[in-house]
Parts: sequence; C-alpha cells; structure tokens
Amino acid sequence: MSAMDSIMSLTKYMVTLPVTHISVFIIIIISFITGIIAGFIEPGANQSLLSTILYGGSIGFLIFGAMSIMAGAITTTMVNMLEGKFIKMKQSMFLALISMIIVALIYLIGSLVSHLTFYSFTIDALIYGCAIIFAFRTMILWGTKNVRLLASVIIALTQPALILSMVMVIVFLTSITTNLGEFSVIAVLLKIVIASLILVIAIFSFVVVIESPMRKNLGVGGLELLSLFISHISEGSQAMEGAFEDMGESIKTLVGVMCFKGKNGVKAIFLAPSVHPGPVGEIGGGNMPTILGKRFETFTMVSHGPSTHDFNPVASKEIDKIETAVNNALENMTYTDHASLFQRTENENAKLGYQYFGDDLVLLVTFSPVGFDDIDFGVGLAVMNAAKASPAKDVLMVDCHNSFLADSRILPGNKEVFQLLGAVDKIEKPTKQETIRVGCNFDPMDDFSKEQGVGQSGVKVMVIDIGEKQKTAYILLDSNNMVIGFREKILEAVKSLGVDDAEVMTTDTHYVNTLSGGHNPVGKKMQSEIIETILESTKAAIEDLETVQVGLKVAEIDDIKTLGPTHATELVTTISSIIAVSKVFAPLVFILALLFAFIWIFYGVG
Repeated sequence: MSAMDSIMSLTKYMVTLPVTHISVFIIIIISFITGIIAGFIEPGANQSLLSTILYGGSIGFLIFGAMSIMAGAITTTMVNMLEGKFIKMKQSMFLALISMIIVALIYLIGSLVSHLTFYSFTIDALIYGCAIIFAFRTMILWGTKNVRLLASVIIALTQPALILSMVMVIVFLTSITTNLGEFSVIAVLLKIVIASLILVIAIFSFVVVIESPMRKNLGVGGLELLSLFISHISEGSQAMEGAFEDMGESIKTLVGVMCFKGKNGVKAIFLAPSVHPGPVGEIGGGNMPTILGKRFETFTMVSHGPSTHDFNPVASKEIDKIETAVNNALENMTYTDHASLFQRTENENAKLGYQYFGDDLVLLVTFSPVGFDDIDFGVGLAVMNAAKASPAKDVLMVDCHNSFLADSRILPGNKEVFQLLGAVDKIEKPTKQETIRVGCNFDPMDDFSKEQGVGQSGVKVMVIDIGEKQKTAYILLDSNNMVIGFREKILEAVKSLGVDDAEVMTTDTHYVNTLSGGHNPVGKKMQSEIIETILESTKAAIEDLETVQVGLKVAEIDDIKTLGPTHATELVTTISSIIAVSKVFAPLVFILALLFAFIWIFYGVG
C-alpha cells in the first residue's frame, strides 16, 4: 500500500455533512424528544400527558438544543478568529449535533437508572456526558483543524459549559429537584474539572505517541497531515502541498513525447511522463493528466509512464517542469511519414503492444487480465533500454494501467520484471513501414462523474491507420486503473467498428480518488454506458483520419520535486507503525481514562 493509500483509507469514515439548517432542525427535534422522554422517566411525575410533553420538551430544548446551537455558532467564530484556521458553520453545527446526541443519550441512561434504583445518578450522568463530549470535541478540533491544544480545549469547553450552566440556571430559577436531583455547585465544578483533566491528559498522551515518529522522521506532525488532508477533501484546500514541499526530493526523470503533424500543423500530441499522477485529488500531480493536457493548444493525450507514488509531484507547480521538457522536445523533433503495423508479443503474463514510427518505438505494456498496478520507474527504464536492442533509437513506454489489483506494484526483483524483459526479447522490427493517417476525438464524458471513476479528461481516442491497411485505436480513459476484465470487454466492442486492433489505457489520475478506501477503478459502475461512449468517440476519430507525419522523442525532466523514494518509504513505514501502535495504545488509554473519569464522577466528591 502506498503512503497516500494509507492516508486515503481514512476517507471511508467520512460522511457528507448536512447543511447548517438541517443540523439545527435535528438538534431541535432530538433535544425536545430527549426532554419528553426524561419527563416520563422522572420519578414521581404528577403532570398531565400534555403538560409533560410541553414542559419536558421545553426543558430539553433549553438545556440541550439551544445550548448546542449556541455552541456551534461560537465554535465557528472562535476557530475562524485563529490565524490561518477555518471551519464552516455546517461543520461546527454538525459537531454540536453529534456531541449533543452523546450527552443526551448518557443523560437519559442516567435518568432511567435513577428511576429504577431510586437513587439519583442523573446529574452525575450529565456531568459524565459533558466530560465525554469535551474530550470528543477537543480531539476533533485538535486533529482535523490543526488547532493548538490549548485553543482546542477552550473551544471544546463551550458546549459542555453552556449545557451545565443552563442546568444550573433552570434548577435555581424553578427549584427543580426531582429529575436532576439536588446538587452542590462546587461539587459539580470539581467533578467536571477533574474528569476533563483526566481526559485531556489521555488525549495529549495519545497524540504525543502518534505524533513523535512522524515529526521526527519527516518534520511534519501526523495531526497536521491529517488536518490538511481533510481540508482538501472537504474544502478543496491546497495547503497540503506545503507539507509535501518540506519533505520532497528533487529527481530527474523522463517524458516520452510523440507529435503528429497534419496539413494544418500539429494535429495530436501523445505524452507518457514518468511522473506519477498523485498523491490525491488535485494535490500535487493528482489531476496532472488534465492540467498538462490543457497546456497545449491541440488534442493531447497524457498517458501513464512507468512511475509509482515515489514520483508524486509535491505541488501542482511542478507540472510546469514537465511542460517545459515537452516544449523543448517539440522544438527539436525530427519527423517521419512512415510507421509499422501495430503488433503484439507476450511472455507469460506480460503483454506488449508495439509500433515503430521510423526508428523510434512505442511500447504499450499490460498484464491484463492479471491484476497489476504501477510499474516502477527503474523497471520501466530497464525495459526501455532493453527494447533499444530491437533496434530502436528512442523508446516511449506506456504503463497501460488497465487491470486493477491493490498492492500489486511491479518493482525491481519481482517476477513480472523478467516476464516483461522476456516479452521485449521477442520484438522484431518490421522491414516495411507505410504512410500514416491519424484521427482524434475527445469526449469529456460530462454525464459521468468521479464517483463512476471518470476524471475531467473523460476519454480520448486516437486512431492510427497504417497504409490504409490497419486501423489501431489508442483509447485513453482519465481514470485510476480499471476493473479486471473491463479492458477485454472494451476491446471486443471496439473491434466491431472495423478497427483491426486497439489498446485501452488509463491516465492513473488521482482526481477520482477522493473517495472511500482510496481506490476507484473505472468499470465498477455503468460499464455499458462507458463502452457506448468509447464506441462513439472511436467512430468520430475514424471519421477524422488525415495523413500526418510523426516525431518521437524521450526527454529528460530536470529537478522536478517529488515525494521521492526515501520519504515515500519513510511515510509508508511511519504511518504503518503509527496505525499498529494506535490499535493497541488508543483503546487502552481511552478506556482507562473514561473509567477513571466515571469512578471520580460517580464515586468521588458528593
């Protein structure tokens, strides 16, 4: 699992938050119902049904509802007063809603136990509930909003403090002593202060344990990284790039550039950068295929060159360096008007589609229908160098990335490397090359969304016709890999159009990966609709065929700052160790803290 996969797996716990007025409405309803239930539980209640409903509901709303709504509004104001921090009203109101449900539930349990045992635990249950939501709110604010501990504690106190204050006001103004019981203000304050201290110490201890390895190894705190990730997912914030820039490494890598010129100038550009389109969403190179494709004033396909998450750009501005390398290659391109037929070779599970353009070679690599993921840059470099013996001057290699299996990267030493090299050995350069016609089509697939695994560049199809004898469709979906077997369905459908051969590729865009679990291969949903769109795009590309010349060059990209193999490995290792420790340490610390707080509140000062 990659470093970002580890972080992104947290998205499965995320929910779409309701708008503010929905949370407020739910707070009002639940608080009113809580008061009614407490009214019926209250020992010795001697009121009519209507009086119990109205009176109990009103008390419940005042204590839980009104105070929670007020706390939500205050939380937004207090967080947004802090420099560089921001929380939306719907976020703080939803936090207030969840907190209110927790304390109301504990309060009702205390009321029920009091009714059954004829001993008043109600106020202690309320204090215990307030202590728990204080800890809960502190952890959420400190962890997800990257607010300092002291500030988090002060802001987290608002809701429990308001709830307890309203209880005291109601008790002293109305002389209610039945359901809430008689209590000492000093005793209440002492209980809540000590219980809160116990829970804060537990939170601090837990965070110190999980923070220290990350900060020591990478110079960034785990909570900070989590906060920045959540900000990107929920608000589209790019602040996470700053953290990655601090830990990034400058590398040298390659970009394959193929350019087709027609009678009206450049008709199409095909790119294969060995830069990984990650880490996530629009952070770094997450949406690189679309961003880079839009930099050129013509039809541009940005395929997936051999690279893993080690080569994730730390910031979107690093894409400028890829663009510069491509432009330099285009300015120094030598063109030919001949190409070979598209051919295939395979060795065990490794499959190569290859085509010569003059003295240069294009390799389309897949293991489908066997599942695989990213091909490491070192492996790709070895394959390209081996292919030059075929012979070929420059070799543009594409990792087709079209048969998804989690945790199946192809790294140096894997058996798949030798399968690839064996397939390369079987390449034979044709003695005859013929004229080239190319047709292109781009469909943004606006009827699809990233939930269906489709990014902003939709589908791009380039049909290459050699000597009017063979039509080959290069099909590129802006997606992060593909469900196993979907490639074969697409190829079968496309060949029904009279296309002689085809290959389906994905860009590996991580724009579609701001979703549950961190993986979202295309083909999990709407397969038939996607195939129909590809067929229409292929038909349009065939109709667009015209005679062209082609140039191919593999250019170097200098000093592009990426996450880097060293820090990527450290990040994976550190996150893995934190998760392993947390599974043991978190339950132990928090169960003990809650137990101590419970004992103190229910059996401490009276």
